[in-house]
Amino acid sequence: MTEPLNEMLSREIAKRIKSKAKTCFDNACKAALGTEGAIYVQGFLAISGGPYKPIEYSWIEIDGQIVDPTFPHLGQSAENVYYFPAQRLKVKQLKAILEESKEDYPEDDPLPIHGDPPYEYYGDVMLGGNDYQTAYNLAAAKCTELNKPRKPEAN
Repeated sequence: MTEPLNEMLSREIAKRIKSKAKTCFDNACKAALGTEGAIYVQGFLAISGGPYKPIEYSWIEIDGQIVDPTFPHLGQSAENVYYFPAQRLKVKQLKAILEESKEDYPEDDPLPIHGDPPYEYYGDVMLGGNDYQTAYNLAAAKCTELNKPRKPEAN
């Protein structure tokens, strides 16, 4: 995580766009399209506790700060949430990709947006190129750090 999470702005934007739980890609897309100066970001989230592995995730960045419109639904405090970006898109790029996706694949959800080919694999899911693999590896290492097995207490 390189930028701090702006918890207050995350909550304000979540309320404004009426964000929903478990729809981070849609929430981030709505927030990016409706927020001046926003950048749409896809990557991975690492949190303490289950699922104990990186979560494919999306948020926005404004003026070097992470703004997560799904944050209020995570049930975590800001200091326990770590973001690992893989892809950043300006609103103009996001709109172009969404339009192209609707034309080329009208039956498919355009989100998440896959990176440029050639695709690399992480786990059992295909997403993007080396940037995704790097972000995933960093998030996986953070998940391991956050969720180390506890040593049994000595009697």
